[in-house]
Amino acid sequence: MSSAPASLIAAPSPPPPAPVRRSESSASWRLTDRIGLGFAWLLGLLFCAIAVAIVGYFLVEGLRYLRPSLLVTNPAAGVSESQTGGFLDPLLGTVIISAMAMAIALPAGIAIAVWLSEFGRPAALARVAESGIEMLAGTPSVVLALFGTLLFEAPALGFLSQTSHGIVLGQSFFAASAMLSLVALPMVVATVREGLQAIPSHVREASYAVGKTKIATTRRVLLPAARPSVITGAMLGVGRVIGDTAIVLLLLGGTLTFSSATSTPLLGTLRGTGDTLTGYIYYNAPTGDGNQPSKAYAAAFVLMLIVLTLNVGVDFAVRRSRAGGWS
Repeated sequence: MSSAPASLIAAPSPPPPAPVRRSESSASWRLTDRIGLGFAWLLGLLFCAIAVAIVGYFLVEGLRYLRPSLLVTNPAAGVSESQTGGFLDPLLGTVIISAMAMAIALPAGIAIAVWLSEFGRPAALARVAESGIEMLAGTPSVVLALFGTLLFEAPALGFLSQTSHGIVLGQSFFAASAMLSLVALPMVVATVREGLQAIPSHVREASYAVGKTKIATTRRVLLPAARPSVITGAMLGVGRVIGDTAIVLLLLGGTLTFSSATSTPLLGTLRGTGDTLTGYIYYNAPTGDGNQPSKAYAAAFVLMLIVLTLNVGVDFAVRRSRAGGWS
């Protein structure tokens, strides 16, 4: 049987054209809608201008007063600014307090987020936990500081802080880190939970189909996929921790240099008192006891660089998460 002529074979029909999205012109809007749009643009530009002004001002003032010697010397008693040293101990205190606080908040936040997102049983307890996390996010840090003072002044927790003549003072790196972890915990829980909920359900079903249990699926599939969200939550939590002042002043003692509780090198320092960059800035502000604005500006510039670095890291993690998202 002869084949049909090529002219009689129907050519494949071209694909339908993609629908053209027509952008609606704001000229056809009502007057009230156009006024609202203009007001929204005005607020957005205003907030951008405020952010640029803050960053630019502290950039200029920080570069004006920051010296390498301030980063390698400790605060000291003196009359002039040249005699009062730098802020090495507060800088190290910021690193120590953020590392200890996140060592508590990050594992706890991941565990709570996994339980709420993947299990949520018993349901009543899950609802109570969600409400508790939301209440914790809205609690002022000074309230947490007062609660921590009452908690760590108990004799049972005396081994975590300084004691004087049998009286527990309740001030130490342990006490401040424990309360600061509560500041970072809601941020970690919310971010990790959103990352887990963004993973499609067919990924879980595929893991169950090859014989993986729910715990194995969570540990081997979901958590690795939500790693960018975990990193984002950790960075945002660190940003909240290093910017707190009330908990630092009440529970860390606010001493510009480290005051060890015992002669043990590391444990004695962590049980003792100290300060962070926020406390150092508060002390040297024009209204503070130190009244050395130049050093306050220099420390604020260093703190701003740390915060900006964390923000850049968060943006990078979010972009990486979107680029490698599940299809």
